[in-house]
Amino acid sequence: MTLLDPVLGAFAAVPAIEWGAAGLALGYLGFAIRQSAWCWAFAVASAVLYLVVFARAGLVMQAALQVFYVGMSVYGWRSWRGSASTAPRAVSRWTMRQHAVAWAAVAALALVNGWVITQGASSWVPYLDAAIAWGSVLTTWMVARKVLENWLYWVVLDSTAALLAAWQGLATTALLFLLYAAFALRGYWQWRRDARLAVAHES
Repeated sequence: MTLLDPVLGAFAAVPAIEWGAAGLALGYLGFAIRQSAWCWAFAVASAVLYLVVFARAGLVMQAALQVFYVGMSVYGWRSWRGSASTAPRAVSRWTMRQHAVAWAAVAALALVNGWVITQGASSWVPYLDAAIAWGSVLTTWMVARKVLENWLYWVVLDSTAALLAAWQGLATTALLFLLYAAFALRGYWQWRRDARLAVAHES
């Protein structure tokens, strides 16, 4: 028996549905970094599978979040592709005030949501689950609107979600979230570069 045996055993026990959801989610991320609207098709497929995965793990808010992802994917597809009367959406940035207001709202919703789920019980998991869920709602909307800072938000959210998933025994999902955090950094620099090139081209 080697030191890797417990790790390999844990991954071997991962259900096929979780592997599928993780693979589709990585596909979404790859297309999103390239600013391809096809990322939203992968987002829908991944969300449907993750709805089942999180529901089975007892993560209520994470499961409910997948329903929101499906709706936002439809909006994101239309927003990114544009129409006959509107151009495809370009990368934009938020002001510090917009960031402050958005995260104040997330914190308030997470506290209320966590309290409703726990009903006063002394468990930190529902509060963290709610904070990640509401933060993801905000950040997914930022992605659909092509707000540059969404990638930095994902670094924080995905790192926290990895901790929560590992705590709940979702090894593959925890690894996925860590990969998400790493790719999010790449996404930030890629979108930032693309935005600068677009401005230079216009001038």
